[in-house]
Amino acid sequence: MELAELIEKSQQDDRLALEELIKRNEQKVYNTLYHLDPNRTDISDIAQEVLFRMAKSIKNLKKPATFKFWLNQIITNLFYDELRRKTRRLNTISIDAPFLDMEGGESPFTLNIPDTEKLPEEKTLGSELDNKIKEAIENLPEQFRIVIVLRELQGLSYEEIAEITKTELGTVKSRLARARARLQEEIKPYLNHERGANE
Repeated sequence: MELAELIEKSQQDDRLALEELIKRNEQKVYNTLYHLDPNRTDISDIAQEVLFRMAKSIKNLKKPATFKFWLNQIITNLFYDELRRKTRRLNTISIDAPFLDMEGGESPFTLNIPDTEKLPEEKTLGSELDNKIKEAIENLPEQFRIVIVLRELQGLSYEEIAEITKTELGTVKSRLARARARLQEEIKPYLNHERGANE
């Protein structure tokens, strides 16, 4: 069933359609929250609250085409609410935590790795690069991390990000540029080291 039809049926109190809509989006919601703050221990609880609010408010969605943007608004609003309520801990990095995209698969950043089916040592290098990118994203200041997640992982437009984060369009573009520059700086020494080791 297409997303638009699923939304329409959900708005007409079709319980099975609503359950399917929740099922299709639960991993995306979790992954978005994880990338926004991977150190929280209550991500599952927040994700459940997002899905509850989505189900409760689905009748208020006037245009099914804006569903992704609308859902991300719920996610970021709840995320900011939680931030205001709790004192954040210092960032720590778990090397065991998966780095997933919004579909629950490998990070889109792994697409920049030359090949996925190479020799074991090459696979190890790819995994290390993935971890370096993940670490670099996690180490970004929150204002930069959120725009990177919404733009690069969720694929939202600059305008949508500006509306969600309640900032000016120019500020969004500036933060994205600075976030990308920081990521490049973080990863560059690793890439240079690996390039030198392979020459």
